[in-house]
Amino acid sequence: MNDSCINLTGVAKTFGDTRAVHDLNLQIPSGSICGFLGPNGAGKSTTIRMIMSIIRPDQGSLQVLGGDALDHKDRIGYLPEERGVYRKMKVGDYLRYIGRLKGVEAASLRTLITDSLERIGLPDVEKKRCEELSKGMQQKVQFLAAIIHKPELIILDEPFSGLDPVNAMLLHDLIRELNDEGRTILFSTHVLHQAERMCDRIVMIDQGAKVLDDKLETIRKRFDPRTIIAEPIGDPTAIGKILQDVPGVDSIKIDDKGRVHARLRDDADVDGVMVAAIAGGSLRSIERARTTLDEVFLLLVNRPLDDAPPEFAETTLV
Repeated sequence: MNDSCINLTGVAKTFGDTRAVHDLNLQIPSGSICGFLGPNGAGKSTTIRMIMSIIRPDQGSLQVLGGDALDHKDRIGYLPEERGVYRKMKVGDYLRYIGRLKGVEAASLRTLITDSLERIGLPDVEKKRCEELSKGMQQKVQFLAAIIHKPELIILDEPFSGLDPVNAMLLHDLIRELNDEGRTILFSTHVLHQAERMCDRIVMIDQGAKVLDDKLETIRKRFDPRTIIAEPIGDPTAIGKILQDVPGVDSIKIDDKGRVHARLRDDADVDGVMVAAIAGGSLRSIERARTTLDEVFLLLVNRPLDDAPPEFAETTLV
């Protein structure tokens, strides 16, 4: 589908002297899974609250599913950044209550709740009070509450925050399944590698302004590092010296794991450089480097390099 289920035009929001969002234009295609990325305080949650009509923009216009989110609330699933369930209610009662509020038929709720709790790894909690669950368990229950009515648009604000790696992967798989069913997913996160594994579209904002908005595949091509990484079995310096004389190689660096990074010029024959590396000695592996979203973000927001993990050791061939 090519139509957009979320449209923002010139949207801005300030709180006192703080500009939270500035002149934001955004279109989220129906059926996509879009990561809404940026550091803490970038304006992600403010934008989501405006999309949900929890707060209103100071200027600009926005449409969700062709109108106001409040008019389509039963077609939208929303997991807010603020976590919270009705702590004194039993899990099953809480999910039934939310389901009925969202228009789910009572007759179908029992099986739906049982099956859903099983799917998220909580098969034995239906009769427990929410306050008896760990924070991670409560978060998964709240996620179920957000999707129990099978919404066509699902908006998740920092859904992975506070989850251990096992539960983060479980939630990752659930989100992908929902998208495979045709549901549009918009989720915010400052954990960029999560978005890189899931999304087909990426929007980045920094200090309330959009700095990137494109398909993930296009972003990877745009920020192609033009680098070959070879991991030799023997001395990496030997391979490095061979590659620095290969036509099209701009520079050579060796990282702290002994891998040789050959930076290529735009006119370089990539296959030819790889053949030269293979001919130069025994290799454990050789591959083209692919820029990560973390690296793209560092480039776009000009964050000091001290904020990023070191990429290379001191060994550099010139």
